[in-house]
Amino acid sequence: MANRPVHFIWLLDCSYSMQGEKIARLNYAIREAVPEMRSVAHDNPAAQLLLRTVTFSTTATWHHQTPVPVDDFAWQDVEVDGMTNLGEALHLVSRELQSPPMPQRALKPVLALVSDGVPTDDWKAGLKAIDATPWGRKAVRVAIAIGHDADRSVLQEFLANPELQPLDANSPKQLAAAIRWASTAAVKAASQPVAGSGDPLAKQPFAPPVLDDDDDDDVW
Repeated sequence: MANRPVHFIWLLDCSYSMQGEKIARLNYAIREAVPEMRSVAHDNPAAQLLLRTVTFSTTATWHHQTPVPVDDFAWQDVEVDGMTNLGEALHLVSRELQSPPMPQRALKPVLALVSDGVPTDDWKAGLKAIDATPWGRKAVRVAIAIGHDADRSVLQEFLANPELQPLDANSPKQLAAAIRWASTAAVKAASQPVAGSGDPLAKQPFAPPVLDDDDDDDVW
């Protein structure tokens, strides 16, 4: 039987507050996570993993607009620019969660939001647009909060599940661990048709790495 698509969409905060080491580490972490995503996809041959990326700053744009099979995906570094228009990014993604363009036979999509700040536009309207789509309601969602200034309440509302929490990435090492988890655990959850109630991610707890006092990894 032909495999069924799993659409994985990164939503990446590229505002000015991400400049410097944060954006460099984000690019590195995603680039390094792609081979692990390939491995997960190969372990789930009934699913075809397709990757896309939206960046948001003063505007939201598709960094990778066409869904790319994970075996063909090559990460292209993102850059910082301007504000934090999360709502615009959510509206952009919501249009892709209609049927069509999302095929009826798809498995649950994955929406992975990464941010280090506070949205500067009407993000709640964008979230409502996501929730109003059939695939938006079914999506496996993960959120990563970079640094202590990230608005965790926004990320919590994005998750739409009180049993889940945003992943804290308060250092480069924690960001790398969070990206790896989001890239693999979410794909595993989305690749398995699950009957009944409950979110499969709620049963897969994530423990961010605990840094030793003498760890030379900087804290943001």
